[in-house]
Amino acid sequence: MQSQTIEREVRTYVYDLMNEAKEHGFKSEDQWTLNLVTEEEGIKIKRDYYPVVANKVSPDVLLQVFQSVKSELHQSLSKEELLMDTRSILNSDLNYIIAFNQKRHR
Repeated sequence: MQSQTIEREVRTYVYDLMNEAKEHGFKSEDQWTLNLVTEEEGIKIKRDYYPVVANKVSPDVLLQVFQSVKSELHQSLSKEELLMDTRSILNSDLNYIIAFNQKRHR
């Protein structure tokens, strides 16, 4: 059951990313920056960048969803991301997966 939840979250999120990219005229070299953030960090990113695609995800599946979305976008995980686990996500109060393009400031 959990794997279906993860798969659905990933499919929906990637679909939203592709729609936003198309709607906002992303070029082939434009790339989403994908992060796991707290609610406060998400608010700051939304204030600084546009477009932003954010999704609140249950902490118990957040890491798997994040890793799967990175994989779908053909992005490798950083050293810090490889060291993350569910406990570190809970301890850091991370509850959002957020994507933005660093070139597109508000």
